[in-house]
Amino acid sequence: MAQNTSGIRAIFSHASVYNIAQRLVGAEKARTILVKDYFPKSESYRMLDIGCGTAEILRHLPYDLDYVGFDASATYITEACRQFGNRGTFKAELVREAILDQMQPFDLVLAFGLLHHLDDKEGETLFSLARQALKPGGKLITVDPVYVPDQRSLARWIISKDRGQNIRTAEAYQELALSHFTDIKVTVRHDMLHIPYSHLILECRK
Repeated sequence: MAQNTSGIRAIFSHASVYNIAQRLVGAEKARTILVKDYFPKSESYRMLDIGCGTAEILRHLPYDLDYVGFDASATYITEACRQFGNRGTFKAELVREAILDQMQPFDLVLAFGLLHHLDDKEGETLFSLARQALKPGGKLITVDPVYVPDQRSLARWIISKDRGQNIRTAEAYQELALSHFTDIKVTVRHDMLHIPYSHLILECRK
């Protein structure tokens, strides 16, 4: 995983600082948009959240959701358990094939802000794991910063300061998805945060 945690970026390893920073830039708005426009309309489904962070997405989801969240940061998972311990299963580890073999398949897999931390090989592994985890007809959603021709210069500059070191063009993200999915919808949005920013949303159907 390619991630710059030097200098000022190191403070985001603390769960409370990370959450505050996320709220300041408008992450709650982004989560609201994501759930409203892209998530299943059903009140009951199984969801795997890969790279779930502190699992703040749960504030926007129905209570009868069957939720499993994985994150490599034990600090983030500790905070997720403290806030939402009765609403899901949380694991401080990376998702692996052996783990998925022990689980029932999911209707939805989410990777919010994860792909731009992964190199191409790691990204292809993510798509492989997501496909393995999904039920037939299930959907993977990825959300990441993106470089596109029509974005504001300030948005491009802000994105360039992200901890993730593999921010791509829309075409490059889609190329990764094509390693394991053929039914892919690509959306670029500039309206998900309070600050100038561009997101690439991939919807990959199994």
